[in-house]
Amino acid sequence: MKIGIPKEIKNNENRVGATPAGVKELIAHGHEVFVQHTAGEGSGFADEEYIAAGATILPAIEDVYATAGMIIKVKEPIKPEYPLIRKDQVVFTYFHFACDRELTEAMMASGAVCIAYETVTDRERRLPLLVPMSEVAGRMSIQEGARFLEKPQGGRGVLLGGVPGVKPAKVLVLGAGVVGRNAALMAAGLGADVTIADISLPTLRHCAEVMPRNVKTLFSSRHNIEQELPDTDLVVGSVLVPGAKAPHLVTADMVKLMRPGSVMVDVAVDQGGCFETTHPTTHSEPTYVVDGVVQYAVANIPGAVPYTSTLALTNATMPYALRLADLGWIEACRRDPGLAEGVNMVDGKITYKAVAEAFDFPYTPLEL
Repeated sequence: MKIGIPKEIKNNENRVGATPAGVKELIAHGHEVFVQHTAGEGSGFADEEYIAAGATILPAIEDVYATAGMIIKVKEPIKPEYPLIRKDQVVFTYFHFACDRELTEAMMASGAVCIAYETVTDRERRLPLLVPMSEVAGRMSIQEGARFLEKPQGGRGVLLGGVPGVKPAKVLVLGAGVVGRNAALMAAGLGADVTIADISLPTLRHCAEVMPRNVKTLFSSRHNIEQELPDTDLVVGSVLVPGAKAPHLVTADMVKLMRPGSVMVDVAVDQGGCFETTHPTTHSEPTYVVDGVVQYAVANIPGAVPYTSTLALTNATMPYALRLADLGWIEACRRDPGLAEGVNMVDGKITYKAVAEAFDFPYTPLEL
């Protein structure tokens, strides 16, 4: 199979879909790999490393899409890429269709086979291709939250861990999944006073058993969140409904309960955000202010640490990419029902129910 690795063109997205090591593995399996010039540069991988691994370097993104039968990316295609994607071409990347009608309609029109990292499951019904970036995003949410609590960045001027004689900042983490647990651990490690909230009591029991002593658990309800917000310095939103739009756990009215200069980081922004006031931002302009509260909603948080993120992501995605290339997408999905759950779209038909429901589009089960 001919496999293409284009350069990401989303704002400040420096990750790349495959490392030279991954390319070498694909070529060892008998495939041809075409990498766009400087595609890996932002992650620290030079063209020469891809050439040494056996790849062919192509000068432009148009050349990569025109040549390859399967495209391996990191982020969803954006507008300039829409016309480059063709019928029956396999595109293997994060899509997050449920919060982007324009992207959904464009991919339907293309007739491509869209396989989304974020809905692939394993035997335990976990999301193995979402986990590594969730780990990065959870840790980054605290790093960025701490930065924007600084006065020059528009925050209250609060040090997350405090100092002797001065109380630490209060951090509220909404959702105790992979993102939330990593955020809570990072905040706790910096010495913050942390509360992690979820609707699953078994999950909260587990957190209570394994988290540091400065992490408390809280059942997630509107009342409980409202009680926490007035004296919380940093809120991290990390609620995920696989493949679907995130629920709004903090409404616009609830934002007004927080003190000016407090910070909200919405890691669920890729799925529409779990704060009502969320709209996507970029690394070049990461924040905006609502009722005096700093809102951070960068849609590709792990892109800020591309070397770490690319290695973590491709460690997880490459085994699936090899299966797709070796067997073809149909046979690969027949053999692996979890990979089949990653197929969101085929030949203009939506094959993932939550995406169809998000826009009231027809749903076609993949087996049909």
